[in-house]
Amino acid sequence: FGDCEPRYPSGDASSVVEAPGEFGSDPRIDFPTPIIAHTTQMSEILAGDGERLQAGQPVRAEVSILNGANGDELQATAHDGQGVITMVGESSLPTVGRALECVTVGSRIAVATSAQDGHNSEPIPDFNVAANDSYIFVIDVLQAFLAKADGAAQLAKAGDPSVVLAPDGTPGITVPREQAPEDLVVSLLKKGDGREVEQGSLAVVQYTGVLWDNKEVFDSSWANGAAAVFPMVEGQVIKGFAQSLIGQKVGSQVLVTVPPELGYGEQGSGAVPANATLVFVVDILGIIDQG
Repeated sequence: FGDCEPRYPSGDASSVVEAPGEFGSDPRIDFPTPIIAHTTQMSEILAGDGERLQAGQPVRAEVSILNGANGDELQATAHDGQGVITMVGESSLPTVGRALECVTVGSRIAVATSAQDGHNSEPIPDFNVAANDSYIFVIDVLQAFLAKADGAAQLAKAGDPSVVLAPDGTPGITVPREQAPEDLVVSLLKKGDGREVEQGSLAVVQYTGVLWDNKEVFDSSWANGAAAVFPMVEGQVIKGFAQSLIGQKVGSQVLVTVPPELGYGEQGSGAVPANATLVFVVDILGIIDQG
């Protein structure tokens, strides 16, 4: 791992997991049962030659989860090349996220968790998981994305909402007291030089959305703790969102003001009332490889 120190060491529990088979395909996982891991461990089954992962990055991965007590598969992705998006470091699957730190893209790893780290030492009768059972994760790291927009800073435009960034890239947005603009307004806060977002792209982004009228946040991937994936197809995302991102490049941070007719219109949606003007700050972190 070079100078990068993995969060979890390799150990007797993780090192006995075998998972032959083509990278990205459904692995043939085998290990002697029961595996009882008192601490969480991580071992490389296949070392990739891609970039080394750092905390805060979204990654696309194929994941299998098994019961260490009996080898039963509890859950798995389809292993069809699509995978799922998870975060390196702290995430909705914290043990997986921490285990990914310092791993290279293209790697297959085995993670053996303690019962506490895997499921808080709570029995899960529906899956035949006992309180002291360990979990086994086998993870193929397919693709990694930026942790935050890293493009060159651009000059702010007069009349735009103001944006300040926390160290992790989370934006704070201050909306002017003026009347909302009637048209779509797109401003680059950071200009990236990566791949271009095209019609039909699957864009990996972090975003915060604010209502112009009451200045309140109505949605935020940063607050939700995970990057989002949006297809750049009108009808699958609001028109203003797609129009503002198509043609931009990975690494860019985009400030967008969306009028109601390009947003949720007269119907509104969830926390968005009818006829609301929306303000988004969007970090374009990557584009999912398709096919």
